[in-house]
Amino acid sequence: MPIKIPVGFRIICWSVCWVGLILVGAAAARDADAIVSDSFHYMRGEASVSTVVMTIHRPDWERQMTVNGWTRGEKDSLLRIIEPPKDEGNGTLKKGPEMWTYNPKVNRVIKLPPSMMSQSWMGSDFSNNDLAKSDTLLYDYDHVLEGTETHEGKKVYLIKSIPKPKAPVIWGMQRLKIREDHVMLEETFYDEDLNPVKILTSSDIQMLGGRLFPKFTTMRKAEDPEEYTRLEYKALEFKEDLPDRIFTLSRLKNPRR
Repeated sequence: MPIKIPVGFRIICWSVCWVGLILVGAAAARDADAIVSDSFHYMRGEASVSTVVMTIHRPDWERQMTVNGWTRGEKDSLLRIIEPPKDEGNGTLKKGPEMWTYNPKVNRVIKLPPSMMSQSWMGSDFSNNDLAKSDTLLYDYDHVLEGTETHEGKKVYLIKSIPKPKAPVIWGMQRLKIREDHVMLEETFYDEDLNPVKILTSSDIQMLGGRLFPKFTTMRKAEDPEEYTRLEYKALEFKEDLPDRIFTLSRLKNPRR
């Protein structure tokens, strides 16, 4: 004879199951948020000083620039080209949500509107936001953990990042691959139709600045992988802090101030 389960008991069971699913979903979201946040702060550090060689590669030409960089916290950064001579002195300052560029040939500082943050930096495949290591990924996206894979014996988290409603971003979606030791291995950027536009990859992970860090990061066009920009870290030092005088318009114009 079938056992009849009281309706009230069934409702309670369903309620418990739904609450459990909701809690599991919320925990997964928190885990994805934590993975992204931990990676961002690990890769950026409290503050840093670096020298990188940027190689812009196209099928019929290639050029290089050497760039000195300073970062502090989540929002402040200063980039200055030191080679080649024709580009020397060009720089970019990001202070909080604002950004300026400087061209020594015309001795002019230009404040960039928000719409220019996504524009190419010095003709490269990196945007102003990319090189400034903007914190937009932390605050303008909701993150979902989709699965895991393995890289060099370490777990890699596969995360989908969807823009929050009315977020001031140009990407329709991003997909991230973050290793369990916080190293960002890959970041794919999608347009509003969810077609891949460009892919950032990390390689040759080694000890730099006292922590595991990719010696090379490469931004490639999704439709034409032969068009890319590669950053090679020649020097990297993580610090606890940097002085305010570094992140000023006067320092942007004159490195000796």
